Formats: sequence, C-alpha cells, structure tokens
Amino acid sequence: MNHPDFQIDWLRSFVAVVDAGSLSAAAPVVHRSQSAVSMQLKKLESALGRAVLLRGPRHLQVTPAGAELLTYARRMLELQSETQTALFGPQLAGLVRLGVPDDYAASYLTPVLRSFASRHLGVEIELTCEQSTSLIPRVVRGELDLALVSRDKPRRGQFLFQEPLVWVAAARFEAWRRDPLPIAVYEAGSMARTATLSALAAKRRSYRIVYHSSSLAGQLAAVESGLAVAVLTRCSVPSGLQILQNLPAEFDLPSLGSMDVAVLRSSASLRSPAVDAMYEQMVGTLS
Repeated sequence: MNHPDFQIDWLRSFVAVVDAGSLSAAAPVVHRSQSAVSMQLKKLESALGRAVLLRGPRHLQVTPAGAELLTYARRMLELQSETQTALFGPQLAGLVRLGVPDDYAASYLTPVLRSFASRHLGVEIELTCEQSTSLIPRVVRGELDLALVSRDKPRRGQFLFQEPLVWVAAARFEAWRRDPLPIAVYEAGSMARTATLSALAAKRRSYRIVYHSSSLAGQLAAVESGLAVAVLTRCSVPSGLQILQNLPAEFDLPSLGSMDVAVLRSSASLRSPAVDAMYEQMVGTLS
C-alpha cells in the first residue's frame, strides 16, 4: 500500500499554527500569507485523511490525529534543521539574553521559544524572569538584549497587544466582602500595584495591604489561601480563581484598564543576527 508523503512545508505550517495559536499568528512565522497557511493545512489533512485541527470562532483545538502527528512533525523539523547544520554549517549562532515577567512567560513566551528553538539550534537563550519595572532598565543598560514587558511610557519598544488587568479572589473565602478590602500587591514601583492603588483611591474604597511580593507565585498563594484579593493580568489567572465582576453594588471594585505589552530591544544588540531572529519571532508571533 502506498502512503502519501507529508511535505515539510505542510508540517512546518501545522506546527507553527499549533504553537502560535492561530493561522494569522502563524503566517509571519513561516513567512507566508494566512490563506497559504490554511491551504497547506488542508493539503496535510487531505493526505492524512483526517482533520488535524478543529477551527472554532475563538480558538483552535488539536484533534487526536493531530496530536499524534504533532510529535512526529516536531521530530522531522528538528532532524531537517540538524541535517542542514551538518551539511552546510550552522545558519545562526550566538547568545540571546531575554527577559520576561512571570505572568507573560507561560502564556506568551512558550510558543515563541518552541518555534524559535526548532529553527535555530545553534542559538543559546539565557532567560531572566523579573517584573517589567526591573527588566526595562536592564535592557536600556544593555544587560539584556530583549524583553517582553508592560510599557512604562508610550512608544516604549515595539507595541504587541493589550493585556487586561482583573481583580481575582478565591470564591469560597469571599475576601471582597471584607472592609477594609484586604489586598495583595506587587512590590513598590510595580505598574500593576500603582494601577490598583490609584483605582481604589479614585473610587474611595477603603483597603489595607496585607501581603506584597515581587513574584506571581506569591500573589497566587495569598489569593488562594483567602488572605486577600489581588490584581493580575488576565493571562496569568489560573482556573481555580474567580475573576471578580458583576459583584453587588456595595462590594463593587473599580475597573482597571489594560497593560500595553511591547518587546524592548537594547541598542547594543542591533548588530546581532541571533537577536534579530528572536526579535522577528516575537513580533511575528505576538503582534
């Protein structure tokens, strides 16, 4: 029995769509139009005889057949990259010093790194996880090459998207009913902390800070224990916590707006091809 061949471009598009989360986000990663990526997926599914992705209005879901194929697709792409390196030498090498806050790392940086690493095996990545207020000056000083940050001022870096801030609590403790409101906040100088305290002051809601920590894990511990409510980026809210909205009027909390998320690059890294490639990967995947 003759089995159909899976072209490497079909597999590359499939992996890029899974990693990026959508056809539109995957298109710049593989340097093709969205319609071309869609056509390659259709050809892959036709050759396989089964769907690899279920396309909903808001998200893509990998089918069981797609999940099985995905493992092999990644291995084939890695083998192709290794083959090219062995025959023609490394296409790209060097060190990229990259910074990201904890709350953006899992949701946004993971697909970027997964796709980048499969294409550029010769590049070493050094990752630093700190708050944006710490990362920004480190990029300015040249200690980091790139950072995914919440903007501290307009036009800082390359704008990517907006990330909403939300109030969260552990539903079973109902900490939002307490007066004064117990809150957990990030360290002094944090943009999320400033936004939280300013919003509470504007609404004249009494509060007391019962916990502060520079890490996302610390914020989650305070909220999950019922010690306090907190303000988090929406992408970082775990399924076990409640986003507070539509509360009774006497417990209503002020709206908070969004963070402008951008990628910031140091001037010292402008001659690095490895940093060029990572910068393009971040902008193409996350814009």
